[in-house]
Amino acid sequence: MAKIHKLIEVANDDDEDEDDFIQLGAQDFREGDDLDGLRAVARLARLVGGLTWFSAVGRPLTPGELRIAEDYVAGIGFAEARIAGVETWLSAIEAAQAPDFEDDWWQAEEQMRRALLDEALLVNDEHDLEVALQHVATRAGEVAHERAMKAAARHGVSDPALLEVAAGAASTAAYQAALVLAADADAEHPFALKFKLFEMGRLPLGLVGGSFNLF
Repeated sequence: MAKIHKLIEVANDDDEDEDDFIQLGAQDFREGDDLDGLRAVARLARLVGGLTWFSAVGRPLTPGELRIAEDYVAGIGFAEARIAGVETWLSAIEAAQAPDFEDDWWQAEEQMRRALLDEALLVNDEHDLEVALQHVATRAGEVAHERAMKAAARHGVSDPALLEVAAGAASTAAYQAALVLAADADAEHPFALKFKLFEMGRLPLGLVGGSFNLF
């Protein structure tokens, strides 16, 4: 169990290159031993601090972003959902507080999470895996909350609930992405695609009324 704490120390080493890209499933994360998955997760924990969280929110969606979002919703079983761009922080607040969130969307993600966890536990110690996953989630949530606060403040928005939604979504997405790495799943896994949207500076807000809201 001490090995995972050493990996976390490495992940937090400030000497590592901030310009590295996160490529889920890429062999760059693998080092050829039984800790490959945990090394990948530890590296992800280090790299989330350098992401440009929420830097593209409010801008028109690009064709590339639309394609990734469409592949994500299709991958979790909602190919018929349309991608709805959210343009302002106030609209994002409304979308985040919508009373008609699709429970089926959450359940689909939860089933995928459990499947990945089962796969990851086949090759990783349960305690070490949980420590690594929680470290990634906590790190992402902390950094994303700070970035969301600054980004929203530039538009005169300081709603604590929205900041918590943004940080919580980032934390969940990082946890899911870490599971993709720990389970050595395909780089086109829906969780990898969703995390890519965060990497691109976006904030996915979930499925509401047949639309996937993307800020």
